[in-house]
Amino acid sequence: MIFFEEIRSLLPQKYPFLFIDKAVEFEEGKRIVCVKNVSGNEPVFVGHFPDFAIMPGVLIIEAMAQASIILFRKSLSTQITGDSVFLLASVNNARFTKPVFPGDQLVIEILVEKIVSKGAIVQAMVKVGDKSVAKATLTFGIADKNALISD
Repeated sequence: MIFFEEIRSLLPQKYPFLFIDKAVEFEEGKRIVCVKNVSGNEPVFVGHFPDFAIMPGVLIIEAMAQASIILFRKSLSTQITGDSVFLLASVNNARFTKPVFPGDQLVIEILVEKIVSKGAIVQAMVKVGDKSVAKATLTFGIADKNALISD
């Protein structure tokens, strides 16, 4: 299991954009299962349908991406530097099948399709309980942040 303190050290995102609470399963280079507890106290619910609070799909995609990055950072720790950044390059075949409400717990499963030196492709699936709520294929690029700044 990977707990919140380690997740904070692996992801560049900070509050209020840090969406992963813990990883409950991890297979290096292959798979990760993460949990995100959806709270009605999150800032997004003040402005996103305040009379009918649902989690925006883009934030579900962001949670998928963050779970993926935890998998990459744990699996590729010897191959990447502190200056490496993982950039979401594309989202394909995204489907949102049920709304996510405050009080729900997202279970995010990431399966690696391919990892190469400059990027990765994963299949992401999100469930609440035993019901699928979202899925997508995510493609990431890996870059040196110093090179991005100087371009």
